[in-house]
Amino acid sequence: MADLEYEVSDGVATIRLNRPGQRNAFTLPMLQSWVEALASARDDNDVRTVVLTGTPGAFCSGVDLSALGADDSPLQTKSVLADHVHRVALAVEDLDKPLIAAVNGPAVGAGMDMALMCDLRLAASSATFCEGYVKVGLVPGDGGCYYLPRIVGMAKALELLWTGDVVSASDALSMGLVSRVHPDELFATEVETFARRLASGPPVHLRMIKRATYQSARSDLRTALDLISSHMAVARSTADAKEAFAALRERRPAKFVGA
Repeated sequence: MADLEYEVSDGVATIRLNRPGQRNAFTLPMLQSWVEALASARDDNDVRTVVLTGTPGAFCSGVDLSALGADDSPLQTKSVLADHVHRVALAVEDLDKPLIAAVNGPAVGAGMDMALMCDLRLAASSATFCEGYVKVGLVPGDGGCYYLPRIVGMAKALELLWTGDVVSASDALSMGLVSRVHPDELFATEVETFARRLASGPPVHLRMIKRATYQSARSDLRTALDLISSHMAVARSTADAKEAFAALRERRPAKFVGA
């Protein structure tokens, strides 16, 4: 069995971390496979939604510390992050399809950061989140200082980063860290149902919405409105838009083909 598995079924690509004995801590070779899986999902027209998860028992406990030598120089430490760990975040940024983190257990340190860089986080009721870097004399190395304030706000992000407190799934839902929590025994089914729901939507439009939303967060109002007017013009010209209007008139479900 591979340490990182990638499979596609009915429009949904699943990236699964598969080191249960190490609570799905990732190695440097896994990071390369991770980047390749994200690129495959990006380029595969049959993939409409991507799910990131771990094998049962944990989501991800972060980087396998054996990848970081005890005597690494500052330059070596920086190189491990820039040349390996950070490539996943950059590959995520290149993916304009929905990316869901299915957090089925503890997400710790860089494992939590990997969940934060996804578009949505769904959590099992037993899932926990912890930015525990400060407790082991480190700083968030995988984008936690970037993503977390954008999700929960600056003050709450600093509280979690400074204390390294463990956050339950219910508390994560209350602070907006996750958007849905499901009982453990139903979690896999609920994730699959939601992912397939997104995958059944008009893929061009979903991708446009994702791009416009992220770009608007970094733009002024006039730029964002100008961008969306262009997207709207293209969106209305697609076969899927015509199918959606026809289905609405005929009172039937739409069948989207991706054009």
